[in-house]
Amino acid sequence: MLLMLVGLPARGKTFIGRKLARYLSWLGYRTRVFNVGSYRRERLGSYQPHSFFSPDNLRGEEARRRLAELALEDALGWFSGVGDVAIYDATNTTRERRDFVRHRAEREGIKVLCIETICDDEAIIEQNIRETKLTSPDYLGIDPEQAVRDFRARIDHYARVYEPVGEDEGAYIKVVNVGRQVVTHRLQGYLPGRLVFFLMNLHIVPRPLWLTRHGESLYNLEGRIGGDAELSPRGERYAQALTGWMHDHATGEYGVWTSTLRRAAQTARHLPVPAVAWRALDEIDAGVCDGMTYEQVREELPQEFEARQRDKLRFRYPRGESYEDVIQRLEPVIIELERQQNPVLVVTHRAVLRALYAYFMDRPPEDCTRLDIPLHTVLELTPRAYGCEEKLHPIAV
Repeated sequence: MLLMLVGLPARGKTFIGRKLARYLSWLGYRTRVFNVGSYRRERLGSYQPHSFFSPDNLRGEEARRRLAELALEDALGWFSGVGDVAIYDATNTTRERRDFVRHRAEREGIKVLCIETICDDEAIIEQNIRETKLTSPDYLGIDPEQAVRDFRARIDHYARVYEPVGEDEGAYIKVVNVGRQVVTHRLQGYLPGRLVFFLMNLHIVPRPLWLTRHGESLYNLEGRIGGDAELSPRGERYAQALTGWMHDHATGEYGVWTSTLRRAAQTARHLPVPAVAWRALDEIDAGVCDGMTYEQVREELPQEFEARQRDKLRFRYPRGESYEDVIQRLEPVIIELERQQNPVLVVTHRAVLRALYAYFMDRPPEDCTRLDIPLHTVLELTPRAYGCEEKLHPIAV
């Protein structure tokens, strides 16, 4: 499927495109964003004055058309390789341009879904201009106030020719003011339905997300898998130290989410905020291997041990789970985390944190089985328009 983004500049197209790409890739869909602005910067240089984008500038119009078509051809070529979803990130502000994209894709047998971003909230537009566009390569080294004036003039050029997506243009999703309202038309199939639900829960309020493993457990000391062990004395010290760390770093209201297992609940029990327990945050189910050490698994279940070594992402413990299963059950947690406007502290387990980290840091699912998630450390992730800022906070105990 080709997702064709539509909308004026500073309305959140690229923000939404990148969020969708991260979400779909995390779920296992082979997804890539084809951003026409990136093609322009690579071929013509970073800075182009607003006059380049004027519909009266015939030379600029022709150059932008060629770049848009080049990006489209690359997007369509993605499907002939390994691609499942291509996100075509351009303004696509005229019906003529959208018709060209749709007809070109349909000749290749590729379905097209328009995702139009509409924003009339001046505060959101101003925030997008100041926070994202002024740090983009388009205005590298340009005086901020000059950049703002130039970018507003660029928006005006696009607004002169902008035509909203009509009901006769096929399937679409319209996202109004970054998720405050979502309008759909002629959607069919499983994937578009998931996209709608995801888009309904997006917002751009920056807030930290704190991820941490439970404190050291008795099973950690013994090198055992899974179980429902209690904290060790060192793990209890971490629980107390975590409370002090949150007191120093959380400046307002925040939520606390844990798994239903004792070691996670005990890690959060000293915090002043009541914890919400999610079964979806429980550690990967090790099935018949629960409570064993990896050495025992190697000796007693050598075939399973070797299968896990070959493909940790898809290996499913006998009568248990795989990392892919964990990713699937975490989807409601991801949606809820995207929806939250206050910070959240998540206290859970290594496999679960690997999957959550891979999602927020835009890492492919194959990477999550190898990510280092140390004990007694807080991972602080702050979502931004084009990714997440990451800070690592080891806590001595």
